Amino acid sequence: MTLRGAALRAVQVRMRRVVRALSRVEGLGDPAMTRVAARKRDPFAVLVGTVISLRTRDEVTLPAADRLLALAPRVEDLARLSPERIQRVIYPAGFYRTKGRTLRRIARILLERHGGRVPDRMEDLLLLPGVGRKTANLVLLLGHGIPALCVDTHVHRISNRLGFVSTRTPDRTETILRERLPAELWFSYNELLVRYGKRICTPLSPRCSACAVVTDCPRIGVARSR
Repeated sequence: MTLRGAALRAVQVRMRRVVRALSRVEGLGDPAMTRVAARKRDPFAVLVGTVISLRTRDEVTLPAADRLLALAPRVEDLARLSPERIQRVIYPAGFYRTKGRTLRRIARILLERHGGRVPDRMEDLLLLPGVGRKTANLVLLLGHGIPALCVDTHVHRISNRLGFVSTRTPDRTETILRERLPAELWFSYNELLVRYGKRICTPLSPRCSACAVVTDCPRIGVARSR
C-alpha cells in the first residue's frame, strides 16, 4: 500500500527516531561486508566477499574473503584459478563447492563482457551467476558508492516487526522501503538493522527486554521474547 501525506510523514518520523536510537547502541560490531569494504574499497572485493557471505556466518566470511583476495586480488587472477583451488581457499564457507564454481564463472564473465570491471548498474549485476538483489545492492553501495537499499533477512524481519512494511519477501520489503525510507537513511538503516538482527532482534525469541526501540516497536509477529 502506498502511503501519502500525513501517513507517510508519520512513518518517516518513526523511521528517523529508530535509526537515531539504534545508532547509539554500542558493541554490536560491523557486518562482514562493511569490514571487507573498509579494508579494500573495491567493487571486485565487495562482490567476492558478498558471494562468499551467502548462508555463511560473518566470522567465517571475513577470513575466507581475505584469503581469496590475497591469492586473487584482481579479476584476472580469479579467472585463472580452478574451482577446486577456490573451494579449498574459501572453506569452510557454506556451499563452498558451489561458490567456488560460481566465483570463477563470475570472473570469466567480467573479463569477457565487462573488460574485467565490476558493473555499476543493477541490471548488469543481476545477470552474473549467483547474484541477487541483496548482493547487487551491496556492490553498488559499498563497492561503487552508489546509493542503494540492501534488504537481507534481518532488514526484512525487523522492518515488518516495526510495522514499517507488511510484506512476505525481502524483495517486496525493498520496494516498499524505497517509497517510505528517506534516501539519506538507506545506508545506515541497512547497517544498523543487520547488526541489531544478529544480536538483539533475532529471528526466534528476540531480546525485547534489552531493545533500544522497544517503545517504538509494535512487535508484529513476535510470539515469544526474552
